[in-house]
This record gives sequence, C-alpha cells and structure tokens, in this order.
Amino acid sequence: MLTSFSNGRILTESGFIEDRALLVEGGRIVDLADRADSRVASAERRVDLGGDMLVPGFIDTQVNGGGGVLFNEQPTVEAIRAIGAAHRKYGTTGFLPTLITDDLERVDLALRAAAQAIKDVPGVLGIHVEGPFLNLQRKGIHDASKFLRLDESAFQLLTTLASGRTLITLAPELTTPAMITRLAAAGLIVAAGHTDGSYEQISAAIEAGLTGFTHLYNAMSPLTSRRPGAVGAALDHDVWAGIIVDGHHVAPPSLRVALKAKGADRLMLVTDAMPSVGAVSKSFLLQGRPISVKNGVCVDENDVMAGTDLDMAGAVRNSVMMLGVDLPTAVRMASHVPATFLGLGHELGLIAPGYRADLVRLTEAIEVVDSWISGEPG
Repeated sequence: MLTSFSNGRILTESGFIEDRALLVEGGRIVDLADRADSRVASAERRVDLGGDMLVPGFIDTQVNGGGGVLFNEQPTVEAIRAIGAAHRKYGTTGFLPTLITDDLERVDLALRAAAQAIKDVPGVLGIHVEGPFLNLQRKGIHDASKFLRLDESAFQLLTTLASGRTLITLAPELTTPAMITRLAAAGLIVAAGHTDGSYEQISAAIEAGLTGFTHLYNAMSPLTSRRPGAVGAALDHDVWAGIIVDGHHVAPPSLRVALKAKGADRLMLVTDAMPSVGAVSKSFLLQGRPISVKNGVCVDENDVMAGTDLDMAGAVRNSVMMLGVDLPTAVRMASHVPATFLGLGHELGLIAPGYRADLVRLTEAIEVVDSWISGEPG
C-alpha cells in the first residue's frame, strides 16, 4: 500500500522542507516527491499533516519500564509490548527494553522475552542488560547483593540473542580488555556504566572494543584535575554516550560541556524510564523497594535516584531549552545518533529513501500527535 504524507514540514538530512510529500510503501520510504506528483493524490492512504512537523521516530536505548510495567518484574513479551505502547505515545518507535541488575536466571528470561518480542512487537530492537557486572562504589539504585563477575557462563548467556542488538553495561575495571574484545567480537555492544574505573582503565576498554557510556556523568568516576576518570575518558574519546536530559540527573551547564566536547553526533538522548512514564500512578516497586516520583524524579525512600519519569519527546524539548540546540539537532540526538550507535544508522533514524518508515508527527510545541512504525500507524 502506497501512503503519502503531505501539507507539513518534513525533516530531512538537510533540514525541514515544506514543498515536498513523503511516499511510503512496504514499510520503507520510497521518495520525497513534489506535491504535484500524481502518486501523492493517488496513494491508497493519504495523511494530511495539517502543517505539523514530520520527523524520524525516536530510538531509546535505555527503557526500564513504562505504562505501569517494570521489565525486571515482568521479563515477558507482554510486558515489553506494554512498555513499547506507553513510550510510543511520546514518539519512541524503536527501543531496547532494559533489565537492571538481577539474578542470571532473570537475565535469561529477559533475553528469551526479547528474542520473541523482536519478532512480534513493533519497535523492539533488542535488549539492554544493565548489570549485574557493576561496581559497588557506583551502584546507584542497583541491588549490590546481586553483583557478579563476568565469567564464562555469563558470557555464554549474554551472547544467546540471535537477532536484534544486545547492549551490555558493565564496569570495565571489573573485567578484562580480553573479555570486552570477546563480547564485541560476538556482536554485543559494550558500554561503561556504574563504574569507578580510572581514565586509563576505561581507555584500555575502549581500545578493546567498548563503544558507549551509559547515562554519562551519573554513577561513574568524575572528571577532576588530575584524575580524569570515566567521565574524562568519555569526553576525550570518539565514542558514544547516552545522557539523561531531564534537568535533574545532569545540570544544564554539564550537559552543554558534554555537547561541546563530544558533538551532537556522539551524544544520544536516553530516558532511563521507569513504569511511571505513561502511567496514572507515579509510584511502583523496584525489587521490593518503594519508588515514587518527587518533583519529576524517581527516588527511593532515601531520595536515591531510581531512573526517570522522562519520555523521549520531553528529552527532545529539554535539549532545545537546556542545551541550546535547534530542533533538528535535538531530533537527531534522539533518532539517528542512537541508530548509528546500534549499528542501524543505514536504515533507521532518518527520513530518506530506503529507510524504514518510522515517523513521528510533532506540533510546534514538540508534542506528539501520531507515530508510524514501518509505515503503520500506532
């Protein structure tokens, strides 16, 4: 079925254009045609954008929950579907359901659920396993009693996903460069997070195959005058970094420093979202601990941060306000940059011929009106 999108501002690699129509067929973008092109009027399905903006769908590499569902509590296909539906309302058309530190038995269940969800749930791109191979000194909300060393049996488990992307967050100082090389060679994407590693240790991990940082600044050794730490390594090397732009996890000046150091093509927006996103209730249980949203932040009873109540449309809006970037740049940080980090930049994250038709309709206020995954409306 041929679908045409017209009467709006379409975000392309060269910026917004108003004099063209987008043609989609078979789940892919076919052409950016002149609005007078006969195919626009003859398309079986025609979408009048009403002057709104059409941008690439957002890709979130760190989604713990949404719609009242936490992946750790329900590592099932049904849970992934519910989480995806909650975030799609905010423009997320591709995501990695994220499992924070847990027993390896639960990691196994999560991997099995993700394998099936990749086939059955629109927008699922793989899985993010955040822990349990983390550093006690930077544990954050993670349950340190479940922390483990990355041994051969864990390696075998982590490499079981046959399709999609597996992103693993670990503390590089608690494993070896050789193990990181093995993980990368097996097709995993390796990121540093919840790490107290030195600049030298993190740099060695990057040399070995580590390509990302999980929620830059948060839960990692800081940049100081004589000890650059994990943050210094992230800013100094040409690798990707996810960052939470909610105004709480990272101060706006620090956000802007990261942007200046890395550039927009290596800094990607993530939500680190919890079940409260898209849910009426703003409280939930995390491995038996009560978590609630206070002043826009998820915290436990001791006010330790526990993920966010942030959605991707909000992250894009905040980026325009807090980072001072224009909307096309903010959208790129939420779409093509994470797609490239995942090795999917050749087919996701841009509005261009041949790309998958994952699209979001936005108002001038950067509010989501509609979304499409592979050309199909949500």
